[in-house]
Amino acid sequence: MTCKVIKITNIDRIEEIIEKAPICRLGLVDDDEPYIIPVCFGYERGALYFHGNSKGRKAELIKKNNKVCFEMDIDVKLEKSEDPCDWVMKGKSVVGIGRATILEDDQEKRHALRLIMWHYSEGNFNFLESALISVLVVRIDISSITGKEIV
Repeated sequence: MTCKVIKITNIDRIEEIIEKAPICRLGLVDDDEPYIIPVCFGYERGALYFHGNSKGRKAELIKKNNKVCFEMDIDVKLEKSEDPCDWVMKGKSVVGIGRATILEDDQEKRHALRLIMWHYSEGNFNFLESALISVLVVRIDISSITGKEIV
């Protein structure tokens, strides 16, 4: 079985993949060990946002080292062949790197949380002050991003 790998550099095509992706895998560094975790996310050109527990491992790792990588994929499909060495995983993916910043400002947190909610739903959302105080909200300023399609 033959496949074709297409590199995607056009930001509009990359954003089409991001818009359809249900999950983002976030890569962090714990001293000299990699740590990866799936997160719900929001996006606007140049930045990814996610939220989590302010007392969790993600928060601690970002405070120690804010260099991160991320990956998301869509339309993933395994195509089998008689020869198992010819099996191919087709689909589209995006990979990027950037620097994570823990947001402290309530306005920035609201904006980020709305982007996260809009990725999964429509409508206007209000967030309680108590929720804003306790939730970790992170912006990743993207320094490089590429896409790939395997057909």
